[in-house]
Amino acid sequence: LCCCEYVDRRGERNHLAACCCDCEDLDEGCERWLTCKSLPPGALERIADTVADRLRIPWFAGAVKINVSLVPPLVLLPVFLHVAALHFLLGLVILTSLPVVVLWYYYLTHRRKERTLFFLSLGLFSLGYMYYVFLQEVVPRGHVGYSQVVALTCGLILMLAALSRAKKDPGYLPIPASNEKPSHRGLPNKSVRGSSNGLHGITMSGAAIGRAVNGEAKGYSRMSAEEPEGVKKDWCTKCQLVRPARAGHCRLCGRCVRRLDHHCVWINSCVGEQNHQAFILALSFFMLTSVYGITLTLHTVCRGRTPFVALFYCPGAYSDYSSALSFTCVWYCAIVTAGMGYILLIQLLNISYNVTEREARLALRDNTGRRLLGGLVIDTGQYNRGFLCNWGHFLSLGSSPPQRSAEDIV
Repeated sequence: LCCCEYVDRRGERNHLAACCCDCEDLDEGCERWLTCKSLPPGALERIADTVADRLRIPWFAGAVKINVSLVPPLVLLPVFLHVAALHFLLGLVILTSLPVVVLWYYYLTHRRKERTLFFLSLGLFSLGYMYYVFLQEVVPRGHVGYSQVVALTCGLILMLAALSRAKKDPGYLPIPASNEKPSHRGLPNKSVRGSSNGLHGITMSGAAIGRAVNGEAKGYSRMSAEEPEGVKKDWCTKCQLVRPARAGHCRLCGRCVRRLDHHCVWINSCVGEQNHQAFILALSFFMLTSVYGITLTLHTVCRGRTPFVALFYCPGAYSDYSSALSFTCVWYCAIVTAGMGYILLIQLLNISYNVTEREARLALRDNTGRRLLGGLVIDTGQYNRGFLCNWGHFLSLGSSPPQRSAEDIV
């Protein structure tokens, strides 16, 4: 393949120059639109798939496909912020509608069970663009010192480093080499209990279980004395493995994760045993860096007022376009920071009670948990060992040696 050629989704060789050719669905859609006829079922989905497959850029070993979800934040965010800086009312409308649009898209993708890079792209580009506006519009005014710029830059770098670590393996359970369901001939007298989510708890008895408890069988199917009584291992029918306690199957990633907390759209990955600490660290660095940047900007744009007062009352904010753009970006950062602050608060409370988001949802569904602190946290009571012990357990996540897979046992 040359730099402008690629293999399309039908397995045929194609060229970037022919991106507008041979698209019957698009031609039919345009013809029906001109004649005021309705589109056949599934036509829009086929057109969207075709456009997404042909949206590519030239590369050495062939044209590389661009994820469509990456494009809207890169194009629309600067446009919206610049338009919002033109007038106070425009800023009010745009800054109010942006969170609504983002939430709508989140629920849309969540309902369709789709993974998307939109939120990760929005987050990273927002960071980069806010930093660019800070350097271009705020620093040249002379009210921000060199050491303050260095401190803000270091906070941004530390946050990106923690985010990079959070993007790595969250603790995926190894998938058995064979897709066939492993045999349980060595586990006599087993009873399988069905569940509503397609996962079946396995209760095993007999001599084989006695040997497993005594330590002959180690790994994901091991019943350790450290686990609370009544906690059962789960058999995942999709991954074909026995899950340890607190592990869960992510329907978006299609994998089972040790101590699954939730699937975070902002990192486009699960938060589990291996990356939960890095996730909390990234949120903490973001909060500190964002609040510090907002404070520096408000001190520059609205002189003589405290940051909180200046956020709501800054008469000279729209006196010139540079100040208006900086003030608009401050409000955008404040909205994002408030949302991330709420996520961080819930995470810190869950850690203090040693409960994951997944366990909290299941407890609410089964009516087995207690609502505490006005419903901010759900205490299941299974793993709560006190504030200090809970945080000690969290800080030790990922430090234990990797265990063997269920395939080695069953």
